[in-house]
Amino acid sequence: MPKLRVIGPGRAGTSLARALEGQGWEVVGFVGRDDPQRDAAQGVDFLVIATPDDVVEAVAQAVEPVSSTVVLHLSGSLTLEPVSHHPRHGSLHPLAALPDAETGVATLLDTCPIALAGDPAVARIAHALGARSFEVPDDVRTLYHATAVVAANHVVALCAQVERLADACGVAPEVFLSMAETAARSVADRGAAASLTGPASRGDHATIERHLAALPPGEVELYLALANEAAALAGQPPLLRGDSAA
Repeated sequence: MPKLRVIGPGRAGTSLARALEGQGWEVVGFVGRDDPQRDAAQGVDFLVIATPDDVVEAVAQAVEPVSSTVVLHLSGSLTLEPVSHHPRHGSLHPLAALPDAETGVATLLDTCPIALAGDPAVARIAHALGARSFEVPDDVRTLYHATAVVAANHVVALCAQVERLADACGVAPEVFLSMAETAARSVADRGAAASLTGPASRGDHATIERHLAALPPGEVELYLALANEAAALAGQPPLLRGDSAA
């Protein structure tokens, strides 16, 4: 079975190593921040650099290249350039949150989507995990990562607004968040445009204006921005800030 070493024994690196170990791969060890890195590519098939993005290149440069070893990073936003001086190089980015090793292992083994680039051998890792893999070339790498941020972080920020507004009207947030889950499932099944409902989708500016008047002042800007996005998605005219008395 393939041999793997990881530089950076944090959440992502440990999750990946343990998941592959459970699939029969041999994890020969972890290299920490203060450990020698020069010979890290020796004696393994894959060397995974699982450090923070801003030190990936420095770490890769510190490792002596080995012609048979694939050196890869786990960054979603970096191109292949930081590891390109290694004869065989690539990247593998799990499109999921890995908050701790236990959760990370379960996530990686649950048909987790994984973005691949570089050496074709990187696909062996995705295959061993049973992942849904896809390729992301360097020229759209940053856009891909921005999309991931919108899908995860921005959705969480929006759910935080739901929590604040639910608290303001004295209703349990779970009631509204279940609607968000239903909407997300509908988008996955039918696409965003076909899943859109509500006043913005039907051009009901009067209802939206009442919403803006009722919202706490600090919540108006985000609501209005997304109402206009919903209106555009539905082919409706926008509601400008000046249209409202809020």
